[in-house]
Amino acid sequence: MPVTEQTFEQLALEDDDTTWEMVCGKLREKPGMTQEHNSAMTLLAFYLQQQLDVAQYRVRANAGYARRHEQSYFGPDVMVVPTALTLATHGTGGLEVYDAALPFVAEVWSPSTGSYDVDTKFPEYRLRGDLEIWRVQPYEKTVTAWRKQADGSYTERIYASGLVPVESLQGVTIELEKLFE
Repeated sequence: MPVTEQTFEQLALEDDDTTWEMVCGKLREKPGMTQEHNSAMTLLAFYLQQQLDVAQYRVRANAGYARRHEQSYFGPDVMVVPTALTLATHGTGGLEVYDAALPFVAEVWSPSTGSYDVDTKFPEYRLRGDLEIWRVQPYEKTVTAWRKQADGSYTERIYASGLVPVESLQGVTIELEKLFE
């Protein structure tokens, strides 16, 4: 039986021990992650926020939700949210949820979620219209970036070394060697 949006939001706020997502009205528990996953996620968020003005953008690491509709809530490993969006709901005591397309979302590959991210989350991020979507692969030490084009399609590029531009955020780059230290 599908879970209602209200039930999901209440569960997500009240269950301190579990991180939940909702896919087509069904609950999905986010599993525990490896040290490599957590390190890449934390460093990516850190390097992004270092380069961004907090008056313009806030970086979230495993916090907040990207929602496409009332039946699908996804918790990206890393997302960049315009500060104006965070301020619009600040102080409400509600779940941190964003319906608007985000400039950047990333998932870090892990053995427990790798195929789920590719098969389920990435198509939803594209349908939401998120501008730049990354898959960070800490074991292969690569980043795959999908970038939205003017016609709504996405290009794909794989990076294995050097500076990777975050094209949706002017002047922001991520140095892969530092990301995978």
